[in-house]
Amino acid sequence: MTEYSAFPLIELSGEVITRGRSYGEQARERIHASIDMYSSQISKHGLSAALMAENSRSFTDQIKRFAPHLLTEMEHIAEGANVGFLQILLLNARTEFLQLAHRFGLSKGATNEADGCTGVVVLPEAAREGSLLQGQTWDWRAECIDTAVVLRIARDDGPDMMIFTEAGGLARNGFNSAGVVITANYLESDRDYRTLGVPLPVIRRKALESAHYADAIRMVATTAKSGSNNMIVSSAEGFSVDFECAPDETFPIYPENGLLVHANHWLSPVALTKLKETGLPSVPDSLYRDIRVREHLRAHIGSITLDHIREAFNDRFGEPYSVCRPPIQSEGGRLSATVAIVLIEPAHGRMEVTPMPALNTRSESYYLQMDEHRRPIAASA
Repeated sequence: MTEYSAFPLIELSGEVITRGRSYGEQARERIHASIDMYSSQISKHGLSAALMAENSRSFTDQIKRFAPHLLTEMEHIAEGANVGFLQILLLNARTEFLQLAHRFGLSKGATNEADGCTGVVVLPEAAREGSLLQGQTWDWRAECIDTAVVLRIARDDGPDMMIFTEAGGLARNGFNSAGVVITANYLESDRDYRTLGVPLPVIRRKALESAHYADAIRMVATTAKSGSNNMIVSSAEGFSVDFECAPDETFPIYPENGLLVHANHWLSPVALTKLKETGLPSVPDSLYRDIRVREHLRAHIGSITLDHIREAFNDRFGEPYSVCRPPIQSEGGRLSATVAIVLIEPAHGRMEVTPMPALNTRSESYYLQMDEHRRPIAASA
């Protein structure tokens, strides 16, 4: 079995401008590769330059109102990487731009861009060591094996952060030294792209900047989005909520028997009475991926470890459209795969990442010094 190189760790510290410039410099090669990949795909869809410019202005205005310091950081990532700001904006709103290209571009027959994933949370009462565990598979473009990075960010103005993301991006999955954890996966509904909101990586990053779990929840649950998305927000102290997010409304789902699993279709009964599921044509395998993972872990409730989650994420039922997806050519011509398995153990400040797990078993662990040892807090009777 081939061994893939670990995703590079990029260390960032200092003020926003310094961090942004350093990020751009250290990740320059991967940022350029990512820009080339997404620019090419949007061009194939035929999205007009006028519509790109209009949407860019809208996203920039949204970010400026929501988190102006992150707009500044993006500007200096661009400076450090020697690219234009709009190219870094593209990387931080790539889901939104690709969806807009699919919906409004000239190539109407193009295959939809579905960012698949399967997410898991194990609460302390279901885990062997009594601490929260969280993980996710990232199913996306196989080329991202050469464009993703891990960020360790030391901050003077809030919690430190450990983030897995595409190079140039602000956040995809991660946790902070205050014990806040976030993972995210694709959803779609008939409410999507009626208006434009804050790009998803910006929301996730601001949630990870939160010193308090309640603030992270607020960022995810109340911020207007362009399209639907599922975000699981947890605390190392032993609590988790899955937010099925429409652009203008959020539907919470809670773990059952200490376990939560979510793939790429809507589960909330309330949501399904109010909106229409439109993503399944792109990810029909979602309907069995979450069940396969849930059933594997359910057999170990009370003694679940990261090994059990890793085993569940390596499930090959329905291959190649399995939980662990090997590189396959999609109808639209792109090569997709499970690019990475990400496992997070926040009480121990640890993130484990396995690149291209269908072809590789070697993982790398990355560590973050926690503000304090976060132990689960028992609920009052």
